[in-house]
Amino acid sequence: MIKVEGLTKRYDRTTAVDHISFEVQKGQIVGFLGPNGAGKTTTMRVLTCFLPPTEGKASVAGYDVQEHPLDVKRHIGYLPESPPLYPEMEVDEYLAFTGRIKGVSSGGIRRRVDDVTERCALGDVRKKLISKLSRGYRQRVGLAQALIHNPDVLILDEPTAGLDPKQIIETRKLIHDLSGEHTIILSTHILPEVSTTCQLVIIINQGKLEAIDTPENLTARLQGHETIFVEVEGPADQVAARLQGLAGVTRVTRKDGQAGRNSWEIETAKDHNIRSLLAHAVVTSGWGLHELRPVGLSLEEIFLKLTTSDKAAEAAAEKQASGGTS
Repeated sequence: MIKVEGLTKRYDRTTAVDHISFEVQKGQIVGFLGPNGAGKTTTMRVLTCFLPPTEGKASVAGYDVQEHPLDVKRHIGYLPESPPLYPEMEVDEYLAFTGRIKGVSSGGIRRRVDDVTERCALGDVRKKLISKLSRGYRQRVGLAQALIHNPDVLILDEPTAGLDPKQIIETRKLIHDLSGEHTIILSTHILPEVSTTCQLVIIINQGKLEAIDTPENLTARLQGHETIFVEVEGPADQVAARLQGLAGVTRVTRKDGQAGRNSWEIETAKDHNIRSLLAHAVVTSGWGLHELRPVGLSLEEIFLKLTTSDKAAEAAAEKQASGGTS
């Protein structure tokens, strides 16, 4: 549905996007991550035909962004971080206006306005002036205008920025419900949002592509070993010795547990799957096994590993080795 090949965008002497390539399949929700200034918004503006690329190619729904920009725009719904709203218009009036601009037929415009109003939960405010709406409702109106022409692709730049927790949950649910029917690229600084919503993660840093994979595969790739959490009801010293003696276990770390139970994080050598062995060892020792689950890197940890420069990492390591003194 989206194909990017060697995409580069330069401003004078500054390279904002540097030869990145990726593909997004139909119906996927993709998290687009990177620090401020990484090139996320520039990439989105190229995909939406607001900016031409300096080098490389990009296509949406089979249409090249340079050769067929009008066709690309017909297949894209775009929600920038600050929605393009007209505060002097009523919600219904504004959505009908944007629908006509985006080519919705006069016979279908009322049906589309009714549909996006319902999907974005705008029924209570559809006759209100946009200037009178809260930030959360204005964000919903912005999403409704992106959906008004029922596009194949949605590109959403910080769709939950400035919303309260309840509004964030509602917006996440709406985005999740749109998946399958629409291909979605979601740019956000709220990393748990990506973990709970996206099937694929694209991370760029300083204009370069750092990673593209599922959150689970990124965890496995960067962690280099499996970490398993277990909660056992049994004598702590004996449990620790038994776990430490299992083949493939490289480290056992005690964690806080409930009364009468002991919790541990167990690191294993790469390519060693010892969960069944752990369970067997605990049960045959006569102890109660209350929990056993894998522990992965959080998306925040993955993000930092991929976007922290080597110099910064070296400086942090040197500081730690010197006892934290400068």
